[in-house]
Amino acid sequence: MLKVRTKDIIENFQMELISGGEGVSRPITTSDLSRPGIEIAGFFTYYPKERVQLLGMTELTFFQKLTDEEKASRMAQLCTEATPAIIVSRDMDVPKELIEASEEANVPVLRSPLKTTRLASRLTNFLESKLAPTTAIHGVLVDIYGVGVLITGKSGVGKSEAALELVKRGHRLVADDCVEIRQEDQDTLIGNAPELIRHLLEIRGLGIIDVMTLFGAGAVRNYKRITLVINLELWDQTKQYDRLGLEEEKMKILDTEITRLTVPVRPGRNLAVIIEVAAMNYRLKKMGFNAAKQFTNKLANVIEEDHEEFQ
Repeated sequence: MLKVRTKDIIENFQMELISGGEGVSRPITTSDLSRPGIEIAGFFTYYPKERVQLLGMTELTFFQKLTDEEKASRMAQLCTEATPAIIVSRDMDVPKELIEASEEANVPVLRSPLKTTRLASRLTNFLESKLAPTTAIHGVLVDIYGVGVLITGKSGVGKSEAALELVKRGHRLVADDCVEIRQEDQDTLIGNAPELIRHLLEIRGLGIIDVMTLFGAGAVRNYKRITLVINLELWDQTKQYDRLGLEEEKMKILDTEITRLTVPVRPGRNLAVIIEVAAMNYRLKKMGFNAAKQFTNKLANVIEEDHEEFQ
């Protein structure tokens, strides 16, 4: 499914459609933009025709210095079958040669009041968000003290119940059951809920509850960066669980590795408190305080002192 079309940027940035209206459904496949100054000068060898083209004051001022024949030729070459849109910034006048060429090739020509650099920045951010690689994971995403915690585990292990208790403790629900994840940068994963189940939480025995209605707008948020994964699993007595916290397990989502903790589930364990403390401890580690390392260093010093006394 195509994620972005030219009409999407028209709607999101309230741009004026000047010409080429038949091409507003053209797909946009890259977040890279192009300012075709060298192309207007006549060099089209490496013209990135699949990109959105931005024409600012520099390009259009130089364009006015060309002959009528050159103007018509350059604009005809700018408008290709793969060009999703040509945008004129600063509400400047659109050259008639561009209008004629765009109508012939059905390339949408848009106009924006924004300055070229600001328009390029906002447009790039929008396209990177929409065109980012995406996936979906079965789990619950909660914002705990600013840490985006993705709670995973088999169905029925208690993810939603833990999330409900976390919401009662003042934290914010992002998504339950299905978490849509997009990779916006090399190490940035943003999670959100599908539109259909946004702000909803399923509790076995109760059914579906609306968290925002029950607990208020402060109990939910629409999206959050994921920085920690906590995997819940039923207690296995044959398995050795990490008791110090020195080992750091990683989970790869798309192209990004995220720290993952495995928390065993058994009767009597307060999962919400454990997850809350895990998030706080993760923040402390990022701030340079590692309790496990400090303990092992102290233990090593004690052993060394005792050894010296024994000798």
